[in-house]
Amino acid sequence: MTHVLIVGSGPAGLTLAIELARRGVDLRIVERSPRPPGGVRGKGLQPRTLEVFDDLGVIDEILATGAVYPGLRSYIGDEVVWEGRMDELREPSPGVPYPNVIMQPQWRTERILRDRLAELGHRVEYGMEVTGVEQDADGVTATLASGERVRSAYLVGADGGRSTVRKAAGIAFPGVTHEAERMLLADVKARGLDREHWHLWGSLQDRSLYFSLCPLPGTDIYQLVAPDPAHDDLAALVAEHAPHVRIEEIVWRSEYRVNIRLAERFRAGRIFLAGDAAHVHTPAGGQGLNTGVQDAYNLGWKLAIGSEALLETYEDERKAVAEHVLGLSTRLYREGDHRRGDDTNQLDLAYLGSALSVGERGGERLGTYFAEQRGTGFLLLADRAPGFASTAEITVLPPLDGQRGVMLVRPDGYIGYHGDESGLSAYLSGFGIAAPLSSAAR
Repeated sequence: MTHVLIVGSGPAGLTLAIELARRGVDLRIVERSPRPPGGVRGKGLQPRTLEVFDDLGVIDEILATGAVYPGLRSYIGDEVVWEGRMDELREPSPGVPYPNVIMQPQWRTERILRDRLAELGHRVEYGMEVTGVEQDADGVTATLASGERVRSAYLVGADGGRSTVRKAAGIAFPGVTHEAERMLLADVKARGLDREHWHLWGSLQDRSLYFSLCPLPGTDIYQLVAPDPAHDDLAALVAEHAPHVRIEEIVWRSEYRVNIRLAERFRAGRIFLAGDAAHVHTPAGGQGLNTGVQDAYNLGWKLAIGSEALLETYEDERKAVAEHVLGLSTRLYREGDHRRGDDTNQLDLAYLGSALSVGERGGERLGTYFAEQRGTGFLLLADRAPGFASTAEITVLPPLDGQRGVMLVRPDGYIGYHGDESGLSAYLSGFGIAAPLSSAAR
């Protein structure tokens, strides 16, 4: 018996495991693959995800081993015909401490998260495929390929686009798979190129003529993206477009099909979906991995508290975000738009209209007090501590300039309640959040 069983150990599953582990919630995280995956796959960490990683205690290594995106250099043959950037580099500010997208190979992001999870006393269990899932009023029973049956209060499917958990829960996954739109992804060692630019040939608008080589920070690898996944001779493919470039070694390769899908539900009883199990995107805009991390960041503190009223808000909040992000990434892909900025950095995503968002600024990202937001508790922005036996761990901080009333900031950094102090107790009790005040708030 465990309180939460997480199926899948990608960025979403690992983020959720860390969120639960640092709150002392009993968990297991199982992965059907026999070992951590190779290959780069996703590589862009958006500013909002970097704020999450700050809270989780991994930001220093993420920044030390990653890098801002390099400038773009476009060629016809060996001739450079254009140079530019996909984003505008910005300086940190009090409201945006991590303003730039960081390039970080997904395998390294996952390794950093696994190391953090190990510090908290938990490890991924590899080679543990879930073959069946059943639930009742009191919990969920998962059957593993080994024959072991694992009983949990809640089960979270973070097991990718082909999610076994989603299928077992009977949740439809409508959308489209463009069989004709396939790409080759490969990690290669090459010579004849600098490592200060992302090198491109052809046009994003006409993907049949497009390929690129992107240097990956902290490695001697380039990520190759090409339109012909069936091409066996990558060296010949590259030489055809870029005579001065030589492929010396293929470290990893895979085929990608364009999928655009959104689960009809993110929850079925005691089963929840997160990451690619709930939504799959085109690669444009670097939204998929980041949206999965945000799913887990939203769900973790709610599972830890565990009230039904709180858990009911997960699907409402995250499905609305996923719908928006899917629309954005699809548009960027169709238009061949490589620009990145306020539309893609996920800083403006909010939970407006959620049952958890009360008052004028309810649902907004706070955008300040970042150091104080680290940890697992709530912040209360008020002139004094509340006059009632309070809820969860609450730290009281001075109100913002011009703030009216009190603001309660959720553990994931969004404003939950904004209004008169008289309504705060009812708000908290309505979502079943109950524990003594922290010493910092007394």
